[in-house]
Amino acid sequence: MGPDMTTKAETPAALSDEQKRYLEGFMSGIQIGRLGQRATPGATPADPEPIGPDAAHFKAQDRVVREGKKLADQEKFKRELHPFDAYEGLKDQAKSNAPPSPPDNFRWRYYGLFYVAPAQTSYMCRLRIPNGILRHHQFAGLADLAEACGGGYAHVTTRANIQIREIEPKNAVALLEGIQDIGLCSRGSGADNIRNVTGTPTAGIDAAELLDTRPYAREWHFHILNDRSLYGLPRKFNVAFDGAGIIPVLEDTNDIAFAAVKVRPGFGAGEGVWFQLGLGGITGHKDFARETGVIVKPDDATMVADAIVRVFTDHGDRTNRLKARLKYVLDAMGVPKFLELVEEKLGRKLVRVPEDALEPRPAFDRLAHIGIRGQKQAGLNWIGVVLPVGKLTSEQMRGLAKISADLGDGDIRLTVWQNLLISGVADEKVALATAAIGKLGLAIKASSLRAGVVACTGNRGCKFAASDTKSHGNTIVEWCEKRVAIDGPLNIHLTGCHHSCAQHYISDIGLLASRVATNEEGDTVEGYHIYAGGGFGPHAEVGYEVYRDVKADDAPQAVEGLLRAYLANRTSADETFLAFSRRVDGETLKTMATMEVVE
Repeated sequence: MGPDMTTKAETPAALSDEQKRYLEGFMSGIQIGRLGQRATPGATPADPEPIGPDAAHFKAQDRVVREGKKLADQEKFKRELHPFDAYEGLKDQAKSNAPPSPPDNFRWRYYGLFYVAPAQTSYMCRLRIPNGILRHHQFAGLADLAEACGGGYAHVTTRANIQIREIEPKNAVALLEGIQDIGLCSRGSGADNIRNVTGTPTAGIDAAELLDTRPYAREWHFHILNDRSLYGLPRKFNVAFDGAGIIPVLEDTNDIAFAAVKVRPGFGAGEGVWFQLGLGGITGHKDFARETGVIVKPDDATMVADAIVRVFTDHGDRTNRLKARLKYVLDAMGVPKFLELVEEKLGRKLVRVPEDALEPRPAFDRLAHIGIRGQKQAGLNWIGVVLPVGKLTSEQMRGLAKISADLGDGDIRLTVWQNLLISGVADEKVALATAAIGKLGLAIKASSLRAGVVACTGNRGCKFAASDTKSHGNTIVEWCEKRVAIDGPLNIHLTGCHHSCAQHYISDIGLLASRVATNEEGDTVEGYHIYAGGGFGPHAEVGYEVYRDVKADDAPQAVEGLLRAYLANRTSADETFLAFSRRVDGETLKTMATMEVVE
């Protein structure tokens, strides 16, 4: 018998990070090619009918390709490797402190991680906090995580959420898992997913409210978390629940707006509190949520929202990211047809009532998010803390958490106005809580300008932003506070790019960042287009342009001029800036403002 010719196979050497990225690109190219083959007329699909939780998304992509259209790159990234199947890749990158590839930079947003280079060579992490309410120990835990894994600070966002910044790739996994350790999560808070669920910040403690939104926001939050088929939409998707509390939630700027209303008897729907349904809000594209005539029982809100999202999944644009939001589906097919498709998903008719079936909603107070307010529970109060353009240090976060635990009910309530409330503070503890907040370098009182300034991250932390919005927002307020006395509510919103995260179009005065040319050679500096006359809620309207390409250094004087023009030309002390700006046009206001500027 001859010698044994069987040889033992050698164990392949471990692949380097560069080799792993090559293999990922190699497989991606093959899969993209497979998708491309389907665009050939008469070609037979290479794959069987999609099944599983991603099937609806795959079918929508396949339909696009069969029509001879080209999928957006992000759609290909989702198809090639679903982000929730790629966690080990994120861990591998953390081990070597490696930045993500472009496909991974998109995928990791499914975990709430945004790599923001070149603004910062690090990640930003955005959380999910249903209704914007978390417990004191969670807030303190986030402070510790921001210090250990990030830059030692956090931002409160315009979706009543928290962002942690300056996270090196090596710390990304530790941060994500640390967030889950304290009972929070960041799953689906970025990319083409349903974003943080907002609700009335004073839910359950507000004498004005018609409905406590917390259980409905919470139900929708967990419904999303536990259904993978609700991830990977054509584009991001926002949902808000407004219980008609005293602090506005800006629900009409969301894709789905659930606004609590009281239905009168005699209209066949059953009297009581329902949600009025609005659809397609996206004020960065100059559109508020459209009235549908539909009302929804609060207990059915999650079921109806689910059906709406699934119609959007089927019909949203997966080729053009700029036209992929729900607004454009409604533009294309109309609200009646869209609602018919929603009813098909539900398997029943939606309830419709005429406008006169609804009682007027309680009025909101544009300054109720700041200062001390009595709760509907006798002897208890909430305290609205001023956060300059939403920024908090870790030390301040821990301090506020302790005040909430020791002197309040333990809740930290975030608002869409980039600040927070400490609730459940007994009358006899208000003075001590106020003093303790002051020891942290924070305040509970502010001028109308300080209380109303909102700013996105800006170019210090966002690659899309053209200007340093947070810094400029503070500068504008500091300049104007010393020179102009405003005696009523007034909002100034600064946003860094067309995404309009700070919603400049709905503000009394809105600033949209731009690059302003300084010479014929093409050199530019930071600047803004300046708008006026925007509003929300019962005053919803998109603002109009007053100035174009104002240098950032000149923006404080330009805003001062608008404020002086208002004070000099209002019909009475009762006329708000909003009312004043609505009765003049852009050129007239510009002329008035120019005359009022003091050199």
